[in-house]
Amino acid sequence: MLLEHYAALGDGRSVALIGLDGSIDWWCVPHMDSPPLFDRLLAPSTGGFFAVTPREPFHVQRRYLPDSNVLETLYITANGRARLTESLNSGPAGRLPWAELARRIEGVEGEVEFDIAIDFGTQADTISPYLTPNDNGCVFHAGHILGLFLHDARTEIERKDDMGVRARVSVGPGQRSIVALIAGHDEPLVVPPLSLIDARIDGSDREWRQWSQSLVYDGPFKGLVVRNALALKLLLSSPSGSIMAAATTSLPERIGGAKNYDYRFAWIRDAGYTIEAFLGIGAQPEAKAAFTWLLRRVKEHGAQVFYTLDGALGDCTRPLDLPGYKHSPPVVGNDARDQLQHGVFGDIFETARCFIDSGNILDAVSAATLAHLADQCADCWRLPDSGIWELPEPQHYTMSKVSSWQALTRAIELADGGHLPTTCRERWVRERERIHVWIETHGWSEKHQAYLFYPGSDRLDASIALAVRFGYPSRARLHSTLEAVQQALGSGAYHYRYSGAEQEEGCFLACTFWLIEAWAILDQRGRAEQAYDQALSGLAHGVGIYSEMVDPSTGHYLGNLPQGLTHLAALRAALAIGGYAPQR
Repeated sequence: MLLEHYAALGDGRSVALIGLDGSIDWWCVPHMDSPPLFDRLLAPSTGGFFAVTPREPFHVQRRYLPDSNVLETLYITANGRARLTESLNSGPAGRLPWAELARRIEGVEGEVEFDIAIDFGTQADTISPYLTPNDNGCVFHAGHILGLFLHDARTEIERKDDMGVRARVSVGPGQRSIVALIAGHDEPLVVPPLSLIDARIDGSDREWRQWSQSLVYDGPFKGLVVRNALALKLLLSSPSGSIMAAATTSLPERIGGAKNYDYRFAWIRDAGYTIEAFLGIGAQPEAKAAFTWLLRRVKEHGAQVFYTLDGALGDCTRPLDLPGYKHSPPVVGNDARDQLQHGVFGDIFETARCFIDSGNILDAVSAATLAHLADQCADCWRLPDSGIWELPEPQHYTMSKVSSWQALTRAIELADGGHLPTTCRERWVRERERIHVWIETHGWSEKHQAYLFYPGSDRLDASIALAVRFGYPSRARLHSTLEAVQQALGSGAYHYRYSGAEQEEGCFLACTFWLIEAWAILDQRGRAEQAYDQALSGLAHGVGIYSEMVDPSTGHYLGNLPQGLTHLAALRAALAIGGYAPQR
C-alpha cells in the first residue's frame, strides 16, 4: 500500500490509518505514542490489521464527510456498490473514556460481499495476543490492552480463535451492518449496544462539523484551510493538550534508507507553529491548552527539543525487530532529544507573541519562565547547534542565529507591551543587535547573493524562508536568498531541505509551503498562488492527509504521516495568500 493511499481517523487520543482496501494497518491504543495494536504498516506479512474488504475486485471513491474527520468510502464492484463509513467515536460530552473504532457497512446498489479479518500485532514479538470469547462478546488481550470485537447478526463468523477473527458480511440496497472494536489500557470496559455505537458515528460527524464551523477564517482556499485544520486537530492529545508531530514512526524519507524516525513526540517547533495556526483561525481552546502545556514543560524541563505526550523527556532511538515499510528499518525513540537547537527559543517566543496578539494574557509564572528563557538565549546563541534539521554535526547554522534574533525580538516586544519583566530588556536589545551583525557578516554570501546554510560552506537552506514570516529586517537579501533557494533546491513543484539532501531523501513539503508563504508576504501573491496550486495538484491523489516528504520523480509520499508540520505550513501559506498572515 502506498502512503498516499492512507486516510486517518482520530478521537483526541489516538490515530488510525486506513488503506484504500479497507485495512486499518496502524493504530496505537489508547494513545498516539502507545505500542501499536495494529502494525501491518511496518510488518506487511506478520503485522496486525483490521480489514473490511470487498470479496470481488473493486474501485474506490473516498472522501472525508464535509468539515469532518469521519471517513466515507464507496466500493464499486461488478455486482454492486456499498459504502463504508468509519469513525473513532466521541460522545456528546467529548472524548469517550475508552477507544471506540466504529465501521458501518451499507448497501447502495446490487449486492456486495465483504471479508472481515482481524489480527492483532505482537509489538515486535514482545507480546502474544489472544482471544477469549465470553457471554458479553469476543474479548481480546494484547499486552496491556483489553478489548472487544463487536458485530451484528448479519455478520457471519467463519473463524474466531487465538490467531484472530475471520468473517463475512453481505449487504444489499438499504441494508447495513456494524462492526466495532472497544479497547482500553488495563481497565474494565463497558459493552455499548451496537445501535449506540452506530449512532455515535453520526454524532462524531456532528461534533467535527461543529468544531470546523466555529473557525473564523473566510478567505481564499477556505476548504483547504479547514481540511488542514482538521488534520492538525487529529494530532492534538485532548488529555494533555500536547501536539504530536506525526502519528507514525519509521516511515522512510527514502525507500530503503536509514533516515526513518519516530515522530510520535511533541516537538516545541511543531507545537508552537500549530498553536500559532490555531490562533490564526480562531481555535482558541486548542491553542490555549497547547500553549499552557508547552509553558509548563519548559518550566519543568527547560527548552528541550521535544517531550512525550504526557510531558516527560523522550527516549533515544532503539531499533524494532520488524521488516519496516518497504524494508526500511524501523525504530522507536529519537536521538534529537539531547541536541542543542537554538530554534526552540524563537519558536516559544513567536508563539507567546501570537498568543498576546490574539488578545490573550500571560500569568506571572509564565512571564517569569519566558524572561528566564530570553536570558538563556542571550547567553547561548554563540554556540554551534544542530539546527532546525537536527543534524548530527553541530554548526553555526544561519537559521539558528535568525531564530535567536527572533526570540530576543519577541521578548523585547513583550516586555515593551507590559507582558514580561523589563529588568533585562536592555541586555536583550544589545544581544539582538550582536546576532544581527553576526548574521549579516558571517551568514551572507556576496558570491551567491544568499544567506548560506552555515559560514564557510556553499550550501543553501530552504528554511531561511521562515525569516520572512519572523520579520527579519534584511528583506532585499531575503528576497535574493529565496531566488537562490528556488534555483538550487527546487524540483518541480517541491523543494529539498538543504543542499545535498537530494542524495538522502525526498522533497520536504513544509519547505515548499514556507517559500509560498514568504512570496505572499513579500507582495508576490500571484507567484505564491500559482506555486500553491502546483503543490496541491501534486498531492491531490490522496484524501487530504499529507506526509512529511514526497518523491518528486514519482509523486509518492515519503516520511511519517499525518505530518503536522506539512499541514500547518499548507494552512499558513493559504492564510498568507489571503492576506491573513501577521506582518512583523
